[in-house]
Amino acid sequence: MTDTYKTIKSKSEGSFKDKGSKFFAFVFPVKNEEEVKELLTQIKKEHHSARHHCYAWRLGTEDILFRANDDGEPSSTAGKPILGQLQSFEVTNVFLVVVRYFGGTLLGTSGLINAYRTAAAEALKNADIVTRIIEENFRLKFTYKEMNDVMQIVKQENLHITDTRFELDCQLNFSVRKSEASRIEELFRNFYGVEIEST
Repeated sequence: MTDTYKTIKSKSEGSFKDKGSKFFAFVFPVKNEEEVKELLTQIKKEHHSARHHCYAWRLGTEDILFRANDDGEPSSTAGKPILGQLQSFEVTNVFLVVVRYFGGTLLGTSGLINAYRTAAAEALKNADIVTRIIEENFRLKFTYKEMNDVMQIVKQENLHITDTRFELDCQLNFSVRKSEASRIEELFRNFYGVEIEST
């Protein structure tokens, strides 16, 4: 079972020139579509004199959502080649936009595909690609009587605590690598008085 995914650490850039047209590619790590919209607005402001702002994004770690946009270029000559690069570099939670400044000479379909693909690939080659772990989150509920047993498992299994609340009873949230999740869940289920639920 695979419980890792690849993404980029920070913004990266690339460029390509052909027959006077300049293509500037910018790739960003993103968490959701809201961030994509904000970044696109920002790029359009910064490059308001550019003819096209073509882009693609991939979001999610298991069920991956994606979109490609040609922004006025002939169908499938810009967004698709950009998306193709995101797929071949196997990255997700990324947004890649290629800004085109028109140089006066038409590049034709194959010229456009090559330009957008190359600019996108350059930005990804320059990016710091990292492998992240897919985690599952759980919430534990228990009484003070079970505290020692619970904390012992947390320590032994090196679980990442994300939140705690100790009032009349205790609540502890933690995250664990997906491939280990069912085994860890089972460990806690075997304890009388400890409730565990996925969050």
